[in-house]
Amino acid sequence: MIRKNLPPKSSATRIENSHGGGVPDVHVVWDGLPFWVELKVAKYNAVGLRPNQVAWHMSYSYGGGVSFILVKRQKKPSLLLFDGDSAPRLHTEGIACGLAVEFCDSASLFKALRPRLVNHYAGFCAPAPLRS
Repeated sequence: MIRKNLPPKSSATRIENSHGGGVPDVHVVWDGLPFWVELKVAKYNAVGLRPNQVAWHMSYSYGGGVSFILVKRQKKPSLLLFDGDSAPRLHTEGIACGLAVEFCDSASLFKALRPRLVNHYAGFCAPAPLRS
């Protein structure tokens, strides 16, 4: 779903994680802006985040990283985007927690996502070059 709808200058890597460490499904770099996305399908209100996924998102967010949980509902064509740090409430309350931004398609999702990513990374300096 994500790979075929990526904007220009982006790359996505699907992560196959069989050890259960909570690492999200997809790592994306969009024009130099990295972020992670956990993909879920909601059955009614429930999303099905595992505790280790919640812990991963909280730890990554605490460390300054950007992650999201992208939820598609079975009965509706829209996409719900949750910030990674909302994982605990999403886990306990489901999509009814009210913390999502809803999008009608992936193009509108990426259009809204870009300023958020730019704003997040605006405070970071470029790393110093490695010296030999």
